[in-house]
Amino acid sequence: MIQSEDPKLHPFDDVENEADKDSSRGNPIEVSVVIPCLNEAQTVGVCVQKALRALKQLGISGEVVVVDNGSTDGSSSIAESEGARVVHQPVRGYGSAYLAGIGAARGKHIIMGDADDTYDFSNLEPFLTPLKNGYDFVIGSRFQGEIHPGAMSWSHRYVGNPILSGILNLFFHAGISDAHCGMRSFTREAFERMKLQTLGMEFASEMVIRAIKEGLKILEIPIDYYPRQGESKLNSFRDAWRHLRFMLLYSPTHLFLVPGTLLFLLGLLCTFLLLPGPVKIGGHAYDIHVMTVTSILTLLGYQILHIGIYAKTYALRCGFESKDRLISGLYQIFNLEKGLILGLILFLFGFAMDARIAYVWIRNGFGPLDQIRPAILASIFMVLGVQTIFSAFFLSMLSIKTQKSPHHSLNQ
Repeated sequence: MIQSEDPKLHPFDDVENEADKDSSRGNPIEVSVVIPCLNEAQTVGVCVQKALRALKQLGISGEVVVVDNGSTDGSSSIAESEGARVVHQPVRGYGSAYLAGIGAARGKHIIMGDADDTYDFSNLEPFLTPLKNGYDFVIGSRFQGEIHPGAMSWSHRYVGNPILSGILNLFFHAGISDAHCGMRSFTREAFERMKLQTLGMEFASEMVIRAIKEGLKILEIPIDYYPRQGESKLNSFRDAWRHLRFMLLYSPTHLFLVPGTLLFLLGLLCTFLLLPGPVKIGGHAYDIHVMTVTSILTLLGYQILHIGIYAKTYALRCGFESKDRLISGLYQIFNLEKGLILGLILFLFGFAMDARIAYVWIRNGFGPLDQIRPAILASIFMVLGVQTIFSAFFLSMLSIKTQKSPHHSLNQ
């Protein structure tokens, strides 16, 4: 998590508003509404008014924190004049703005939403009551609520958002219908547990993923979504790719382990099936050329599988993951010495096959040699052995405990 002590990411203004006065009088801030803003002069004032009015109607001691992310249209002055506390964040980015604003917020409960008036800040109660009843994280669902005409394009409504939400649900079992809804609430404790780090649009995905991985109690509620005022800052394809890329990188299991395992097993199975001779399927014969391809698939799958193990180990070492049963189990069973022994066995098995082929060839006086199939299989085992040996060394390097490494152990 980016700490609030960083002056570039979490600066505090000295402006005293009503929230500051409440705090100085000894009344703790209960709710902070955090709104990032980049050239939203048309709507940021309205959003601040709605939020402050809603807090007053609910009888809650609260504040509105507007994060100015480099506006040039006077947005920050408008927000300040309407009663918001303005935090300036020169580092551009959706996540960067929120990390600064949430870091500067004083409330026990945080509500976040955009400054373009697409979300209804006058209706904050549904985002606060669940937090008081034991939920850690509340996210709105535009699809379960009402999307007003002109609020969302056809491609976003029926293609982009459903696909990205579906992938997130598939990878992380979120069970959320609208994973990219921008209006959310959470407790201060939940925010600290999530340890959010990304600075761009992928911050929205990271928040949901981290909430799931930390075992937070999550609630999705229906909300209304209105047409935005002013120019949109979104780039559909670029932002969608950033979300997808982040989800893939955050899930080594789906990016590496699953495809790697499937390629390895499929390639190895087909190689053994073709070892005795050609295989006929549907009137077509599959021979040595196909076996060459399956051998390559075997090696490729094994390499991807190992990269997945490296990635999951690295994620644990850097604190992106707090625990992983697969990696913990692997390090309990295998160590450098066992990896070296396994690699050596695989290599010697393949080498013995090649040695037998060479022996038969020499005994026959270097005559015609028709041992391509066993030679391919021997090469596979030799390469697998060498890769296992070097992987064992690399994984041992990743597992070395240092003073600066995370406190959790890979063996737990």
